[in-house]
Amino acid sequence: MSVLLLTHRACLHHDPGPHHPECADRLRSVLKALDAGEFTDLIRGEAPLATTEQLSRVHPENYVSAILAIRPEPDEHVALDGDTVMSWGSAEAALRAAGAAVAAVDAVMTGEVLRAFCATRPPGHHCEPARPMGFCLFSNAVVAARHAQAAHGAARVAIVDFDVHHGNGSQACVETDGSIFYASSHQWPLYPGTGDVNEHGVGNILNVTLPPGSDGEAFRTAWTDRIIPAVEAFAPELLVISAGFDAHAADPLAQLRVREPDFAAVTEALCVLADRCCGGRIVSLLEGGYDLEALGRSAATHVRTLMRA
Repeated sequence: MSVLLLTHRACLHHDPGPHHPECADRLRSVLKALDAGEFTDLIRGEAPLATTEQLSRVHPENYVSAILAIRPEPDEHVALDGDTVMSWGSAEAALRAAGAAVAAVDAVMTGEVLRAFCATRPPGHHCEPARPMGFCLFSNAVVAARHAQAAHGAARVAIVDFDVHHGNGSQACVETDGSIFYASSHQWPLYPGTGDVNEHGVGNILNVTLPPGSDGEAFRTAWTDRIIPAVEAFAPELLVISAGFDAHAADPLAQLRVREPDFAAVTEALCVLADRCCGGRIVSLLEGGYDLEALGRSAATHVRTLMRA
């Protein structure tokens, strides 16, 4: 199975400061795991810079300009909120993360590859149209979906999100537009406090909540019984995955008990879904995951399944 891996060294230069959970070692752990011999068949590429036009399909131009204008001196930081911090390398890292999503869409929609995984940071699913938050500066998954529509004529795109935190930003960006379906499984209650099961948008939002302590069986059931049938009924032409691995039992920021075989099972089910409804086309984007060893293993499991399913 042809799978493209997109990343860029600039994503290591986003530095939210000492002891911040969204650190460069997260990406190093993922890339180290994907350097194993079983991944030699991955097609590897460098993430380009997203353009203002691509970002402005999701975010107001003045917001894009304001974020990109924040260029602190080396060893300095600018806090946008209590969790979201920019350093001298953050603007380029964010452009590369969004640019990877765009390039992945191009590769998948043109048939160059069937699936793609973007190993980048900062993550994106908490960023609202004009508000950075939750470590996120641009809404990368929605940038990908809008690019599929604008550049490739996709009428319907689905974003599915198994990060342990609800993707309030992704939801906020699409909840009034029925051409994009957003579905999320997430721990409830937990940051950011959104993602109630009664949030439906214009019929294009599905939130499935999991109480603290939920195990892999509950996680799998949320996907096989609720989310995957709903996405299939929507009949998307592209599937975008917000692949956060912080539902793992070892993760310090949440209390679910998901493990690598559960991520493999859900990824496999999503591959089967994509084969049925959108010619197998999948673009997957790294979101959360804050235990370094668990993150590396889980991301490797996810990509291995994308390659084999």
